[in-house]
Amino acid sequence: MYDLINLLNRPIRFSDSIAITYKGLLIVIIALIATSFVLKWIRKLVTRKLPKQDQVKFVSLFSFGRWFIYLIILIITFDNIGVNVTALFTASAALLIGIGLALQTLFQDIISGVFILVDQSVHVGDIIELDGKVGRVEEIKLRTTRAVTVDNKVLVIPNHLYLTNSLYNWTANGIETREVVDVGVAYGSDVKLVESLLLKAVKTNPAVLNEPEPKVLFMNFGDSSLDFRVAFSINDSFNVRIPKSDIRFEIDRLFRENNITIPFPQRDVHIYNTDAVK
Repeated sequence: MYDLINLLNRPIRFSDSIAITYKGLLIVIIALIATSFVLKWIRKLVTRKLPKQDQVKFVSLFSFGRWFIYLIILIITFDNIGVNVTALFTASAALLIGIGLALQTLFQDIISGVFILVDQSVHVGDIIELDGKVGRVEEIKLRTTRAVTVDNKVLVIPNHLYLTNSLYNWTANGIETREVVDVGVAYGSDVKLVESLLLKAVKTNPAVLNEPEPKVLFMNFGDSSLDFRVAFSINDSFNVRIPKSDIRFEIDRLFRENNITIPFPQRDVHIYNTDAVK
C-alpha cells in the first residue's frame, strides 16, 4: 500500500522547473475523461430538438470549440495540482510558435469554415463559382468544402479561399438564373428578322422558362458583325451548357433557313512593292 502511495507521489520531471507526480497525471486523465462525457451530454441535450440541418452546423462548431475547452481544463487542472504552468508555457513557447506557423493555413481554413457555418453564405446544394471553377456544394466541413462539378468530378475547396477570393453563389436568390447567348450577324441583315429568329430559337427550348420573358438585345456595331444577345431564364443553371448548346444549334439552323449569315472576322491586307517605290 505504501509502495503504491509512494509511486503515486513520485514526481515525473520534464525539466528543473516542470514536474508532475503520477497522482497528478492520473487526475489530469480523469479530468479530461469527465470533460469528454460532459461535452457529449451537452451536445445531445442541445441538438435533441434542433432541425437536421442545424444539428450538422452545431456539431461542426462544437467539434471545433471542444478542443479549446480541453485546453482550458488541462491548464486549470495543471495549476490546481501544483504544476508551474508559467514555466510550462515558457518551455514550450518555441515549439508552440513553430507549430502555429506550420498550421497557419489550417487555422485560416477552420476560421473560414466557422464563418461559413455562422453567416450561412453557402449552403449544401448551392451552386458556386470560385476561381473559375463551378460546382454544386455537397458537404461543408470546418476545413474544406466538398463540391461536385458538372463533369461529376469532386472539387475540394480549402475554406480560406472564401476569404481571399470572390465567391459567386449562383443560387443564393433561388434556383432560377438568367443566362445569355451571344451571336453576330453580317451587316445588311434584317435586324427585326434576326430578333424574331433568336426569340423562336429560345422559346422552343423546353428548358427555358416563359417568365420572365426572353429578350433580345442589340449589343453593338462590331468590327465585322452586328452583335446580338438573347437573354432567357432557366431553373437548372448547373447543367446550363446543355440548353445553351441546343439553342446555338437551333439558331444556326434558323439562320441558314432564312439566309442570315454569321460572319467571320475580316482583315484587309495591303502589299507594297518596295522595288516599285524605289
